Amino acid sequence: MNNLNSDIFKTIASPSEEVLYKEKNSKFFGYAYPVTNENEVKELILELKKLHHNARHWCYAFQIGAERPYYRVNDDGEPNNSAGTPIYGQIQSFEVTNILIVVVRYFGGVKLGVGGLISAYKTAAQMALENASIIEKTIDIHFLITFDYKNMNKVMRVIKEQQLQIISQKMEMNCQIEIATRKQNEEKVYEIFESLYEIEIKKLDL
Repeated sequence: MNNLNSDIFKTIASPSEEVLYKEKNSKFFGYAYPVTNENEVKELILELKKLHHNARHWCYAFQIGAERPYYRVNDDGEPNNSAGTPIYGQIQSFEVTNILIVVVRYFGGVKLGVGGLISAYKTAAQMALENASIIEKTIDIHFLITFDYKNMNKVMRVIKEQQLQIISQKMEMNCQIEIATRKQNEEKVYEIFESLYEIEIKKLDL
């Protein structure tokens, strides 16, 4: 089945405002961030550890990628599957990707038990997501077009007609333009350029 919107995914527009959930004197601060790679994840967690240096746990889950997403969860010292997994459950529930959710816990002296922890981490993650602006984005395919100056008008006309996004341009001995189109238009755009005389098109692996 070819779903017309199969090249659309949901993520968040910007970092959410801090949320706070309290349970039996423990405080759970929830944060949601848009991310595209694991380095960003590491940097954001380091920042939160500086901000909340007196906290006991910095538990998180992230998911990156639209077509072949991968995820990680981290309980950071809490009992197995009592923190990272319920946080990740909310990422699945809201159907978002390219996202990191961190819940920072200050222990309040009263043990919550595994059930209580799961509920608290889930709620803090849910609050962070509810506080974020969820947006839709398209999965884009990038091509490199190579041609001589004399074919510039031909290339630019196709870019305009097909409403393609220009990512970068290099004009030296010959011209190279990197363009992007949403995935559902990939074959059509490739075929148009492929059929043009003296113009090369190559799909880029990002």
